[in-house]
Amino acid sequence: MSSELCEEKTGSKDIFKNLKGDYFLQKLFYNLLKKKSLDIIRYNSNIKKRLNISIKDYKGYSEIYSSIEIEIKPANNKCDKFINFNKENENYYHIYFNDNKEEIKRNYLIKNENVTKIKIIIDYQIISFEGLFANCQYIENIYFKKLLRNNINNMRNMFNRCSPLKELNLSNFNTNSVTNFESMFQGCSSLKELNLSNFNTNKVTNMRSMFLGCCSLKELNLSNFNTINVTNMYNMFGACSSLKELNLSNFNTNNVNNMSHMFSGCSSIKELNLSNFNTNNVTNMSHMFYDCSSIKELNLSNFNTNNVTNMRYMFYECSSLKKLNLSNFDTNNTTNMEGMFSRCSDKFQNKIRAKYKNIKEEAFDEYEHSCIIY
Repeated sequence: MSSELCEEKTGSKDIFKNLKGDYFLQKLFYNLLKKKSLDIIRYNSNIKKRLNISIKDYKGYSEIYSSIEIEIKPANNKCDKFINFNKENENYYHIYFNDNKEEIKRNYLIKNENVTKIKIIIDYQIISFEGLFANCQYIENIYFKKLLRNNINNMRNMFNRCSPLKELNLSNFNTNSVTNFESMFQGCSSLKELNLSNFNTNKVTNMRSMFLGCCSLKELNLSNFNTINVTNMYNMFGACSSLKELNLSNFNTNNVNNMSHMFSGCSSIKELNLSNFNTNNVTNMSHMFYDCSSIKELNLSNFNTNNVTNMRYMFYECSSLKKLNLSNFDTNNTTNMEGMFSRCSDKFQNKIRAKYKNIKEEAFDEYEHSCIIY
């Protein structure tokens, strides 16, 4: 960055001139300028005096490196370990880093439980958020205040196993270039609501386990989701046990090949309309409706199962199921039907036996089966 740009942002004639003789500050700003690894900068009277820069200008200077601003509120309100500067009586933290996400997680998000808020400034070169907050055990609130760039292409495991996370504001998220959402919210067991109305999913190919284990979510509006390029929906809603309804009428599943465990453990859903589903390319439907114990009726007459080889435990423990339309089920290529209707009521099983002669007897065998999905 040129000194002219520094002058424009800071109001200082030459920011490096003011650093002369101060090795610490020279190194600190040099690393920031060159976008080197982690640096933390505190605005205080020392910097104010040495740099002749106001907090407003300092903040502006810092943010020229940024197009992403995040606020994080962890689980308790103590603050005695982090370098900070005060703004409106709140504690903020600037963390600068390039692609060393492991360092940021190890030192600032996982092991330190004494933080109140963090403002993370993310280097423009980063194109992947994979695992950025994964396994953060102290964070309760994350708010992305700014996400201007559209070059982030990977959000796999981004919030995976953030079990204390109660609030997640992604209203300023830019997902225009993202192709991978695998396990993005997996194990976010404290989230009760999630607004993804601004998500652009046009390029996404992988939604495997995206909401797996979000057991407190009571509703999920995905009406804006474009799934035309998605190939993998394995375990997508697995163990979303508090969801009472799920509208997927906008889903385009033309390219999906894996629906195994897709609704497994959705034990509170009473109705599920999949009349728009195209299953022409699906090969795996094992555990698809496993433990959907509240569903009473399911019409799958539109399902094309010509290529499905695995229907193992597909309706296991659908104990309330009384009506099931499998009129177009072709099982010629299906090699595994083990326990397909196990733990369904005897009356229902007998009805299926009588009506669909292509269903093998192994589908009705009783099995003790524990489905561990995350």
